[in-house]
Amino acid sequence: MPGGEAVTSSARLPRRTFLKSGAAAGLATGLAGCTLGRGDTSDGTVVQLAADSAANEAVDDINDALHDAGMPGDITVDVLPVSSDTAQQQYSQWLTAGLERPSLLRMDCGWTIPFILREQVANLDEELPDLASSVKENYFEASVSTATGPGGALHGVPLFSDFGLTLYRKDLVEDAGFDPSGWATGPRSWERFAEVVQEAQSGADTEYGYTFQAAVYEGLSCCTFNEWMASWGGSYFGARENLLRNVGERPVTVDAEPTVRAARMARSFLEGPDGESALDSIAGPLSPRAVLQWEEDSSLAAFTNGDAVAHRNWPYSVLEAGAEEAFGEDLGVMPMPFGVQPGEAEFDGMGGSVSALGGWHVTLNPNARHPEAAKEVLRAMSSDSFYLTLMELIGYVPPKPDLLDSREARDVDVVGRYVDTLKFAGEHALPRPSTVVWPIQSPRISQQVSSTLSGDRTPAAAMSELNGLLERIENNAVQEGS
Repeated sequence: MPGGEAVTSSARLPRRTFLKSGAAAGLATGLAGCTLGRGDTSDGTVVQLAADSAANEAVDDINDALHDAGMPGDITVDVLPVSSDTAQQQYSQWLTAGLERPSLLRMDCGWTIPFILREQVANLDEELPDLASSVKENYFEASVSTATGPGGALHGVPLFSDFGLTLYRKDLVEDAGFDPSGWATGPRSWERFAEVVQEAQSGADTEYGYTFQAAVYEGLSCCTFNEWMASWGGSYFGARENLLRNVGERPVTVDAEPTVRAARMARSFLEGPDGESALDSIAGPLSPRAVLQWEEDSSLAAFTNGDAVAHRNWPYSVLEAGAEEAFGEDLGVMPMPFGVQPGEAEFDGMGGSVSALGGWHVTLNPNARHPEAAKEVLRAMSSDSFYLTLMELIGYVPPKPDLLDSREARDVDVVGRYVDTLKFAGEHALPRPSTVVWPIQSPRISQQVSSTLSGDRTPAAAMSELNGLLERIENNAVQEGS
């Protein structure tokens, strides 16, 4: 799942390692792995949390933070490392088998809902009503929506939230004669953004203007293209309310004009306004064809190496690019640009600055060996002090907007400079349509989008074919479920 990463020191866990090492070197545990780790001891109760292998490396720090946040001293969290790449399948095996451990499972916000629909994770409205009510009232709405069932009950507590952001070289922009004051919470239009980037690139003689992620992978369908499309008022499935529900009953709308326009804009990034099927109001070319192979880290490297004026990525990139050994305070961060204002969008809930939603939840195994102890862990995990500790040590963005307004958050090194932008992005975040059919739909989307970004197909033709593909998947889901 695309998401953020972070800082290092002898006492701190690198956020990149925390999120990525499960994919690179995590332990792909089988069913027998559910009993791995420390068992109950004479000193108290052990609650097992399934997460990635890097969380296991930080388990002592995690326990210290949880105890400081109010977790009883006789409870200890033990991390069962699971590769982020295989976690979804592993969890499904464990929960289908009705196993008692792990008691808690860290789930990507992009694939929590299928577990909710299969009733494989506990209903927190029933198990922890006070906590569930607080989460619904005080957390980012987009994050909460991806942990909520069809009836409105909460089934997961957000651990951190991630949002798409626009990073830029403030020094290069100012040298080109632009004043970026107000950009932290004042999105630019795509036309204005492209104009600024082109002029700053020309003046600075950087190799690239704008870098982003456009490889054929989940990040293209869930995030990069989703942001472009929604910012022009378009959508995969019409109104925003359809994103997480109504499979087979919702309209498929990727062949609508706003989505085609978003694809044409991307063609302008790559080919310039005079390119075939490009959007002539967007200055360019701004981006190398290498973006067609880039994911998060590869695209970030081009920016932190000083080769680009602006860059799309997640909050982890702010920590890296804003470090003193990188750009320091010369790094600017602003919300994603917009195509049309919300009132001009073709579909309800779209338009304006749109940030793709990322992040992770913690869910409760309904068969947990020690349910009451697991609930104490969830209560501690939802405390302000725990979220602020994760923000300081790992760089996680707290999923509570009001917490980003606190003096403690603003005092956090590097990322504290950008909390206003983080809060704005969180309030304008858009989840991917992570229904039960999304794993089938997502690769079709990324393939068709890539085909038009590369110039192999026109935006209109690619989006028309994609519309048919998604409709067939929706219809088949209804037939199989009937």
